[in-house]
Parts: sequence; structure tokens; C-alpha cells
Amino acid sequence: MSSLVQPTMNRGQWLRLLLKWHWMSSAICLIGVLLFALTGLTLNHAAQIEAKPATENRKAELPAALRADLAAHAASGRDGVPAALRGWLQRELQLELPADARPEWSGDELYVAMPRAGGDAWVRIGVRDGALEYERTDRGWIALLNDLHKGRHTGVAWTVFIDVFAASCLLFAITGLLVLKMHAVNRPITWPLVGAGLVVPLLLAVLFVH
Repeated sequence: MSSLVQPTMNRGQWLRLLLKWHWMSSAICLIGVLLFALTGLTLNHAAQIEAKPATENRKAELPAALRADLAAHAASGRDGVPAALRGWLQRELQLELPADARPEWSGDELYVAMPRAGGDAWVRIGVRDGALEYERTDRGWIALLNDLHKGRHTGVAWTVFIDVFAASCLLFAITGLLVLKMHAVNRPITWPLVGAGLVVPLLLAVLFVH
């Protein structure tokens, strides 16, 4: 009967297990922590970091057949961008509209906003005359990193990555706290330092953040 009972883990076994989870989680989130720390600095000093956006502007005119198709699409009140127009934009202008693009119909004009990480883009098409204008703005790699930090216009894959990264950081922090607890007996400064990490930002928020 006693052979079926699993022995409880002793302190050394728990410490080895916690250290294993701690270093594995730190390895997973190391590059992400460096990236988020760097972009935390760039976001905090955004006003002091000079950005030089580069803007590309193109103009074109839709063929008569596409103009008729666009006018019929607008008159029918249907949502979305006609498939024929999507194909022409990709073929002639190398412009691929996002699958979830939501066009805005304003009078005789079609407008499609295409925000993206680190920049912006939009296309505007006159329904009657077929006049097309496309503009793309690139705000540089710092703006790109800042948007990655915020998860702004980054898509589903990056959102999933941020969730995995956040879970790894939580595991890293929790296992680190438990390791601290196991070593705190021989290191009296442990809990004052942990407490300072809580009290200092709390006081700054209460006293100086309005």
C-alpha cells in the first residue's frame, strides 16, 4: 500500500523544478523583453525622437469597364470592394487590399483606409470618373517597433505572439518570486527589495501621475 503513495518533493527538488521553469520561460521571453524594454524607452521619449516619414503617392484612372462595374456596385448598395477592382489594383499597381478592408462610400467616391504598423495607407476612387489616388506613408523603423509594442495594426499572428510572450513573462516572474522565497531565509534584503519594487511605482503614480 505504501509503495503506491508518491513521496512529496523536498525543498531541493522544488528548487530545481522552479529553476528549470524559470530559465526556460526566460529563454522564451528574453528577446521579447529586450524589444519591449527598448520600445518602452522610445515611446516614453516619442516627442524627442525626430521622425522623417516617407510618403509615396500614385494616381491612375480606372478602365471604362471597371468604372461601370464600380458604379453598379455602388448603386446596388453592396458592401465590400468588387473582386474585379481588387484584381486590377493588384495587377496594375501591386496594391493588395486587406481581406478585412472596410470601404467607405461617400457620395460618388470610394475610400479605403489601410492602416498598418509603422505607417498608413489609403486609396480613393471616384465612382463616376474613375480617378484613383493612392498614398502610402512609412514613418520609419522606430514607429514600426512602437506599434509592435502596442499591438497596433499588427494582425492576428502578432496578437497571438503577444499573448504567448505575456504568459511566458508571468511564468518567469512567478517562478522568480518563488525562488526568491526559498532563498529569502539566507538573504534578508530580499523582501525589502521586492517591497520597494511595489511601493516606489505606487508612490510615483499616486503623487505625480494625474
